[in-house]
Amino acid sequence: MKQEKTTLSLDAQIEGILFWKGEPVRVKKLSQILNAQEKDILSSLEILRQKLEGRGVILIFKDDEAMLGTAPQMSAVIETLTREELVKDLGKAGLETISIILYKGPVSRAEIDYIRGARSNFILRNLLVRGLTEKVAKPDDNRAFLYKPSFELLSYLGLSKIEDAPEYAEVKKEFEAAKEEISKNEETAENSLDDGVQNIENTDNGNRNESSDTRN
Repeated sequence: MKQEKTTLSLDAQIEGILFWKGEPVRVKKLSQILNAQEKDILSSLEILRQKLEGRGVILIFKDDEAMLGTAPQMSAVIETLTREELVKDLGKAGLETISIILYKGPVSRAEIDYIRGARSNFILRNLLVRGLTEKVAKPDDNRAFLYKPSFELLSYLGLSKIEDAPEYAEVKKEFEAAKEEISKNEETAENSLDDGVQNIENTDNGNRNESSDTRN
């Protein structure tokens, strides 16, 4: 893309683009827009991140994408505003689901249902429509999907990255323990199903033998 000459530094140009876009932009896209190498874009993003320290706006970087968001220091104000909006619109069930996706994501619907103890189909659709979560294909099964936090959610919460969420490590560890429990329950259920199938087959074979003996 042909660019007009500018006296602005590369990081300043990136800042302007991210502000104008108001959404995540891939490093590759920034490279194409500014006719710069990706390594220079990455270096400039780091410079921009440092320049924004102590400001009300921060640089959010996730999965090779960047966008501008509100600073963690604004979290109290932003939290009050967003909590009112989210609680009003989503309710307790929605906030529960958001918390699970934030700390556990990428996470399957089955895991979310297990942790909540209730089905989450409608809530997940609602969160997707609002742009608060993203749905991605499961690596080992393209027919299944996983849910993860979106840039919009991080921006709402005033987080520069997911790991900045309160007590992230501790909560993440608790969710991992829950995941192990889910796996155990699934294995138990599968074994019970296999036993049930075997019992049905044995009963069916026994009935057939009895029927054969009667006819003889």
